Amino acid sequence: MAVAPLSPGFSTPVEALRLREWQLGPGQPALVMDQFSADEFHLIVDDRADVHVSSKDGRFYLGWFPNGRPGTAGEGWTIAITGTARVRGYRMSFDTETPADIVAAVVARVLKTSRCL
Repeated sequence: MAVAPLSPGFSTPVEALRLREWQLGPGQPALVMDQFSADEFHLIVDDRADVHVSSKDGRFYLGWFPNGRPGTAGEGWTIAITGTARVRGYRMSFDTETPADIVAAVVARVLKTSRCL
């Protein structure tokens, strides 16, 4: 009886083993904040230099906490959408070192999916 030799399983090409560079660090928060107009949103900077943005209808909220949100473990960004009587809202948070480019992309998508009633 012949036994088939063991195969090495899958192989990884050398290109896949190369190190990658990843975007790190908080970046420029203006990339996020520049998406909001005074016509549709309220902007408040508090005494801690935290920034709060809310839609004029009060259902959208964005908070930026450069030194971390009080009472949390390094939360730097919070995005919250208030739900309706039929559909629950949602909340997202990112830590203080999340690149602003990433948060800006999320905010852009949330704003794109909103519509005036």
